[in-house]
Amino acid sequence: MILKALSLINYKNFESASFELDAKINCFVGNNGVGKTNVLDAIYHLSFGKSYFNPITTQNINHDADFFVIDGVYEKNEREEKVIVSAKRGQKKVIKRNGKVYERFSDHIGFLPLVIISPADRDLIIEGSETRRKFIDGVISQSDKAYLDTLLKYNKTLSQRNALLKYFNANHTFNPDTLEIYNAQMHDLGSLLFQKRAAFLEAFTPIFKKRYEAISGGKENVKLKYKSQLHDAPLSQLFIENLKKDRALQYTSVGVHRDDLGFKIEGHPIKKFGSQGQQKSYLIALKLAQFDFIKAQSNTTPLLLLDDIFDKLDENRVTQIIDLVNDESFGQLFISDTHPDRTEAIVKEIHQSYKLFKL
Repeated sequence: MILKALSLINYKNFESASFELDAKINCFVGNNGVGKTNVLDAIYHLSFGKSYFNPITTQNINHDADFFVIDGVYEKNEREEKVIVSAKRGQKKVIKRNGKVYERFSDHIGFLPLVIISPADRDLIIEGSETRRKFIDGVISQSDKAYLDTLLKYNKTLSQRNALLKYFNANHTFNPDTLEIYNAQMHDLGSLLFQKRAAFLEAFTPIFKKRYEAISGGKENVKLKYKSQLHDAPLSQLFIENLKKDRALQYTSVGVHRDDLGFKIEGHPIKKFGSQGQQKSYLIALKLAQFDFIKAQSNTTPLLLLDDIFDKLDENRVTQIIDLVNDESFGQLFISDTHPDRTEAIVKEIHQSYKLFKL
């Protein structure tokens, strides 16, 4: 799969821009603030129907406009695919594929598989569990439609159960039968998500370890640990045990929406005990493993976006990454960087065709 052409109207800092793209490597270079990252984000937007950096739609519209349009022309399975994402202030965002509007955005997820590596990935280490859950869900959802549907149903039921707990509290009432309906639904949906997440991490962890070893030179022992309350008891039992607590808090305190992913190096949390270099290598290994996993599951080579990562890595790690992407298993690559000369020197080492766009 390749992105052949991209055009932007009123997207972030761009009033109008279009790019005819190379099938292998595309570099967007220029000073900070010219919109390099915004081009990569527009490509991400075409795959996921939202920005990687700012999910609030209206904040992605150019200040002087009241709408944006991102238009991408792809080649996939030897046929042309045209995808357009557009948004207007005060209206719902629209995603079209070959002129046909998607009724549900979730139907589009996975059609244009993509992996982005960015300095913003550090949130995976420093932020709370929600960021790491989104990472797991994002990887699985790109190749498993049923998982995404189950997740959406679980989150909807969770909102309904939370609303009911608030209602009970506000009205000084309690109806166990009504609550049990939501408990049963959440148990079924949550158990399925738990099983799929556990199976995913079993398959994903060895791929991640192999990638980390290649980037770091194999010096450290790294681990991913799946943390879930469902390791201890079925969700139906957890609901019974935590009923008093849930009623007092007025929200659901147990379930797979509390799951987390532990990042370990030499048996210790990487957040506290990993050096900056180790943390960067860990995150890049995670993302490259995501690439490998999605490629194997979907039988499509994802697009790979490298946003401003050469600035944040030492020369040795840059060389390691370039050696990795020099492999034929990678498809189309998009790079943003502040130094045109450095970028060109790096991509020349890859021995593939490339285009350099100076913004």
